[in-house]
Amino acid sequence: MPVAVDNAAWFADTFARLTDNIGQALLGKAPAIRLALTCLLAEGHLLLEDAPGTGKTALARAMAATVQGTHSRIQFTPDLLPSDITGVTMYDQKRGQWEFHRGPVFASIVLADEINRASPKTQSALLEIMGESQVTVDGTRYDAARPFMVIATQNPIEQAGTYRLPEAQLDRFLMKTALGYPERAAAVEVLAGSARPDRTKELRPIIATKAVAEMADMVKDNHVDAAVLDYVQRLVEATREHPDALLGVSTRGAIAMVRASRVWAAAHGRNYVLPDDVKELVAPVWTHRIVMSPDAEFHGATATSVLGRALDDVAAPMIRGGA
Repeated sequence: MPVAVDNAAWFADTFARLTDNIGQALLGKAPAIRLALTCLLAEGHLLLEDAPGTGKTALARAMAATVQGTHSRIQFTPDLLPSDITGVTMYDQKRGQWEFHRGPVFASIVLADEINRASPKTQSALLEIMGESQVTVDGTRYDAARPFMVIATQNPIEQAGTYRLPEAQLDRFLMKTALGYPERAAAVEVLAGSARPDRTKELRPIIATKAVAEMADMVKDNHVDAAVLDYVQRLVEATREHPDALLGVSTRGAIAMVRASRVWAAAHGRNYVLPDDVKELVAPVWTHRIVMSPDAEFHGATATSVLGRALDDVAAPMIRGGA
């Protein structure tokens, strides 16, 4: 059933409290925190492309602490094996039976640090659980936790010894963004508290993991007008038809936009989605899904310019009210 106005107001208040709590550990990062929470509540995954030391690990820890969930960190290296991620079945001699030892992927928030340093075979170990929230080992299916979210990181500067993520895997990330360096005032506050660098240990949970799952279920029914759905599709088609794009936004990307927009609208206290919600999310949801033609890239064209052209060319519908 559609989201009630009172429920949308409660959602927005809870979303703000979650943001503020995580913000105690990541000073001056509110925009990125809101995007990360939107990913979590849309039951998607986040790719952070940023320089080292910007707080990517702290974000994962802070989110897990705030929702009373579990957190794991996987350092991706060239010698990492798929079983190091998913787990392995071992024979217990005392019991005389095979037992599955769960890998670090079985946590509420999984940080895949420097994901592009592992081989494509190891990277692919995340595909099933990211897409279907399950892992299959030796023919047996094991369900992921709920909520479940992968926060993957990659360094945009160092390319030596890395394996570029294939487009099919990039498409499984709901959003791609960066934390960036804090502004001067926030940076000074960070330096003032350098005696206790890990602020995540001081965070107290705001809600339980069960409540996070309930919020995710609630927002699935947030109203999206047919005109907004048509707007999303026309934007998608504009990216596909752009001469500089070798590959535009996929159908999975269009669905991701609708899912993210439902959460974004509820986070602003609305039980309906506006075209402005779509516009605000275009960059983090779609930029990483567009493949540029080599010739266009050589002449300085980017996915951002393709999306900018689409927003200029496609007129947004006029939406007056709610559901």
